[in-house]
Amino acid sequence: MSSDDKRDKRGLKIFKNRLNWPGVPAFTWFFIFVFLPTLIVLVLSFMKRGTYGGIEWQGQWENYGRLWDTTYFKIFWESLKLASSTATLCFLLGFPVAWAIATVGQRWRNILLLMIAIPFLTNLMIRVYAIKVLMGQDGPIQWLLASLGIPFDPFQLSQNKALVIYGMTTTYLPFMVFPLYSALEKFDFGLVEAAQDLRASSWTIATKIILPNIRQGVANGLILVFVPCMGEFVIPDLLGGAKVMLLGNVLTEQFLKFRHWPFGAAISCFLIMCLLFFPWLINRLVVGNKKLYGEKSP
Repeated sequence: MSSDDKRDKRGLKIFKNRLNWPGVPAFTWFFIFVFLPTLIVLVLSFMKRGTYGGIEWQGQWENYGRLWDTTYFKIFWESLKLASSTATLCFLLGFPVAWAIATVGQRWRNILLLMIAIPFLTNLMIRVYAIKVLMGQDGPIQWLLASLGIPFDPFQLSQNKALVIYGMTTTYLPFMVFPLYSALEKFDFGLVEAAQDLRASSWTIATKIILPNIRQGVANGLILVFVPCMGEFVIPDLLGGAKVMLLGNVLTEQFLKFRHWPFGAAISCFLIMCLLFFPWLINRLVVGNKKLYGEKSP
């Protein structure tokens, strides 16, 4: 038996020894509360809706066929654009914040991290309603515009797509800051000083030195923001009203209003597949794209 075969056999033995009883509760929890519910939703997606709601256990493909309707494709495209825009804005805003936190002293670093984490101590609904009150009728923004004599539409100002993007960006910005800060904390800032000594421009330093070394943190932040934005429904419903319809809103309406559980399950399965594909794509483009950083493939 060769040395490689012996090493592989020894590694397999170590793996079997470590995969013992301490991991059973975690796998059991995952199987009961993640795998089984997903399997139930998958089975429901092939069923038929009853006359007055409910489920008729008759297999069919019609629910998935409806997903290719022009209306639902436009909603999916709108959800994709909104999630991408939010992830991009969070990166553009979160990178300077993470850089500032990583380069200050330890005392201020802890204070700034606490300030970033404080919004998590407040319920999401309260934060969204705070934005709604800020921009709504009799709110400070509309009062200021009226005092200055600037004409505006109260309903258009309180419910619009830009407000939805603002609400989602402020909500998910910490999900971008923390991965970027974690990557920048391990970054060797001596490389920046060396590049400055060689008269490298700020753009060159950012794109050729900093980003290639923190690419995994960038990918993690984009995924953490993009994934929940694709299924978001509270923020678009409160800040966008009927003007902004996303996959999450359609999903809740199918389950709660129309009681079309099979079609809602089909949308859920489609959304799950998207949320498996797009994180892989983001990781592939950000981390595995060597041409983006001017690297040569071996």
